[in-house]
Amino acid sequence: MEAKPITVRAISAEAFYTAYGRQLGLKLEAGEAGLDRKIREATVNRPGLALAGFFRYFAWMRVQVVGKAETFYLKSLSTGERRRRIQDFFQRRVPCVVFSRNIRPLSEFLEEADAYRVPLFRSPLVTGPLINSATLMLDMEFAPKITEHGTMVDILGIGVLIKGESGVGKSECALALLERGYSLVSDDVTRVYVLDGRELMASSPEETRYLMEVRGLGLIDVCRVFGVGAIRIEKRIDLVVTLQDPHKMEDIERVGMEQEFHEILGIRVPHVCIPVSPGRDLARLVEVAALDQKLKTMGHNTAKEFNNRLIARMRGEAKK
Repeated sequence: MEAKPITVRAISAEAFYTAYGRQLGLKLEAGEAGLDRKIREATVNRPGLALAGFFRYFAWMRVQVVGKAETFYLKSLSTGERRRRIQDFFQRRVPCVVFSRNIRPLSEFLEEADAYRVPLFRSPLVTGPLINSATLMLDMEFAPKITEHGTMVDILGIGVLIKGESGVGKSECALALLERGYSLVSDDVTRVYVLDGRELMASSPEETRYLMEVRGLGLIDVCRVFGVGAIRIEKRIDLVVTLQDPHKMEDIERVGMEQEFHEILGIRVPHVCIPVSPGRDLARLVEVAALDQKLKTMGHNTAKEFNNRLIARMRGEAKK
């Protein structure tokens, strides 16, 4: 049964804090009672205009990042006006607030965050890098995801997803590629998500990361057997290779003029189908397919170049 894509519509402030708090250096300062508030957009917002009283087009569903500019602006206001601006800001149901540069939040901010149950964090990161990092993390969190039945490897920078029926030899093929010095991303079950709406990224489930199942051997720890250079946490999918019984293939490509594609989460990826038969070195064939794809990305298509030379020669002979 084909897996269905998973799309995240919202995450809680607590989930954001748990997943990325360590990387962003987040420290909870106030508003712990509101950690269940939902972040509904995969980016962040600087609320300078909102704190100045302008709320039209205010992106209230995002993580709000407060830096030096916002802090010094609030300090320039009278105590009463400052509190009113902060109250107006929190009344917009923002999911959480992060102060950058380890800025100590104003006492009014802390008090109103507790009063309105809005989580307030502090981060040591400079505002720009904090916004970039948080946006990337949220983009990955909200990206459409799917689980593919296949083994993912990195061959000289080309990410190859090896697919095929159970028992066709995907893991054995990947094992032979590891022996040639390439890297494993995931074995048998691969998690795929869309990055920035245009690239497919593959990774392994945490439970099976660095592990391979080889029939007759059982589970092996790739990192310990082949070294840390034989593993990758994630990799972009540049090519899909399907290992298939030749008797089930309607047509076997001989020249490679027509480029096939495999669609995952609405994105098309170059695809080749390799017939499996006794005596064929599948690892070598997958390796060559990856190297050929690398040439194509550089603008070199062997089949088309051969076809153009052939046509040019035929035209030359026809003129004689």
